[in-house]
Amino acid sequence: MATADARRRLRERPMGVTILLTIVGYALVIGTFLLDVPIYPDLTNAQVDLLSHVIAAINTTATVVLVLGWYWIRAGEIEKHRLAMLTGFTLILGFLVVYLLKVGGGGTKEFVGPDGVFYAYLVMLAIHIVLSIVSVPVVLYALILGLTHTPAELRTTPHARIGRIAAAAWILSLFLGVVTYVLLNHVFTYEFASMVAPVVV
Repeated sequence: MATADARRRLRERPMGVTILLTIVGYALVIGTFLLDVPIYPDLTNAQVDLLSHVIAAINTTATVVLVLGWYWIRAGEIEKHRLAMLTGFTLILGFLVVYLLKVGGGGTKEFVGPDGVFYAYLVMLAIHIVLSIVSVPVVLYALILGLTHTPAELRTTPHARIGRIAAAAWILSLFLGVVTYVLLNHVFTYEFASMVAPVVV
């Protein structure tokens, strides 16, 4: 009964729930960056490295899953699309947990490399961060519509249009996150730093 009530509320107020969940998500991230919240353990440099690799693995997997989800909906494979998008969202929740643990534990890195590459890295990182921020409410709204409506009902909602925007922003953000990770951790190098700037992957 409680599940049915929750689903009905989601169905009746998708925008309100989207706004609420977006605010909660933003508060978690901003609070972790700006406040010294004593819920995160202090991390060693080796643990920061490990978490960076875990984040990259999650983001790479999520990118592949989302591209498959996009392909499947264009091919009319609705159930596969739905499963892919739910899997992608679950992976992103996993990413958020690991990312907050890493950042909250003091695990930031600064890019060390040639100036030209450094500026290209910063541009890609900035686009990645902006798209990550912007895509949160769009992804949540598309997901809530998808979870609370049948495929036939979705045709009367903005799900398809919003979903295209959400998937494009999400996939590009994840892809750029992986590229900046590779540049930072494998092609060039980095220095460990305290939480002073968002130049982290």
